[in-house]
Amino acid sequence: MSLKQKTIKGFIWNFAQQFSLQIITFLVSIVLARILSPADFGVMGMLTLLIAIGTTLTETGLTSSLIRTQEPDEDDYSTIFIINIGVAFILYTLLFALAPFIALFLKTESLTSVIRIFSISLVIRSFVAVHTAILTKAMDFKLQSTIQIPSLIAGSLTGIYMAYIGFGIWSLVWMNIVQSFFFAVQHWLRMEWRPALVFNKERFKFHFLFGYKITLSGLLETVFQNIYSIIIGRYFSTVQLGFYLRAYSLRQLPVQNIAEALNKVSYPFFSEIQNDNIKLKEAYKKLMTQMVFWLTPCLLVLFVLAEPIIRFLFTDKWLPSVPYLKILLIAGITYPLHSFNLNILKVKGRSDLFLKLEIVKKVFTAIGITLTISFGLYALLYFQLANSIISYFINAYYSGEMINYPIKEQIEDILPSLSLSLLLALLFLIINSSIPYIKHMNDIQVIMLESSSYLLVYLCLSQITKSPAFTDFKTLILRK
Repeated sequence: MSLKQKTIKGFIWNFAQQFSLQIITFLVSIVLARILSPADFGVMGMLTLLIAIGTTLTETGLTSSLIRTQEPDEDDYSTIFIINIGVAFILYTLLFALAPFIALFLKTESLTSVIRIFSISLVIRSFVAVHTAILTKAMDFKLQSTIQIPSLIAGSLTGIYMAYIGFGIWSLVWMNIVQSFFFAVQHWLRMEWRPALVFNKERFKFHFLFGYKITLSGLLETVFQNIYSIIIGRYFSTVQLGFYLRAYSLRQLPVQNIAEALNKVSYPFFSEIQNDNIKLKEAYKKLMTQMVFWLTPCLLVLFVLAEPIIRFLFTDKWLPSVPYLKILLIAGITYPLHSFNLNILKVKGRSDLFLKLEIVKKVFTAIGITLTISFGLYALLYFQLANSIISYFINAYYSGEMINYPIKEQIEDILPSLSLSLLLALLFLIINSSIPYIKHMNDIQVIMLESSSYLLVYLCLSQITKSPAFTDFKTLILRK
């Protein structure tokens, strides 16, 4: 199988995996949102940062180094395996000891025991970080799908049952632990690779010199990606945080299904052609235009239909999340683009530049949050929107320099899809405000009619205007 065929197959399976996982997660969140309170989700949101930081420290840099290494051997895999587990146990010990102080900082004393139990999932997942890297490097997203989906279902059923019988926040905690346990067990049962009692100092040094910069960059990204949740929970309320997280999770449904599927496939694919800038640019261009072509209309459909979607899925008690959702959806258009650009820096081995850019952007973010927080939650969200746009230009400039793909050319390539999506969104907003019968339809009728109409018109106009992204899609995916 050629690299191109392998990549296309990998994308299809990875997209199917992402789509299935997100649909299941979404359906489970609907059930749990009707049982639990916004405050319960707010408390869980504050815990997510702790686990995200732990996962970044144990996995991101070293596993990224494994994926980009041309021919890793047993010494590479076993050395990283040992490091991952050791770091995970150290982090769990720290979290266990610091749990009372974290709970005090977040003004929620009951969090102490929750943190100590919830953090167990960090240790469990460290046992399969290398397994996951092996599958990703081989672009075996089919096996990953058949591991992740059953794990998610097991965890979700546990969470729903515990929520139903009144366990509150603990239903979310055990949902995560059960999912992590099944995820780890399946990797060990279904993969042949087993770690050896080998620790190669030279291979550790090789991976560490590349990986520690990616880890630090990932740590900064993780902290600042979740910093809004911490700020909202700390300076506003867990109820407002719950509304924010509901909006954020709904925004992430199309982002994770489309952008992350492409992002996950692109890194091992780019690694294979890292020394050929012509092929790298062409591949990057095609993947980026596909991401914008499919992601932007999905986000803008959600923008147009935000209120009926929230009310229909989660009931009226979640309506305060609608304005949060609209701001986050606009920010979501550029967020995948600036993160996608960073893959170029990684495959080129420029983890030093990767880290420097992350530091510059995070300093800017910290200053922006400090200046806007006193003006209220909406000021904070509008800054998040502006920050996402600025981050795109920063990342695109440096990655574009490496493969001769300047920002101006990138924008010219994505502008047709972006412009068409925005014009259609504006048209549907005008229709909603000017046609009386729309107001007399129920939520599900409005959602079905307008979402299908929007996407149908979008695809038809793309065909009529001979959109390059749509043409590429038919050629590469549908093979017409």
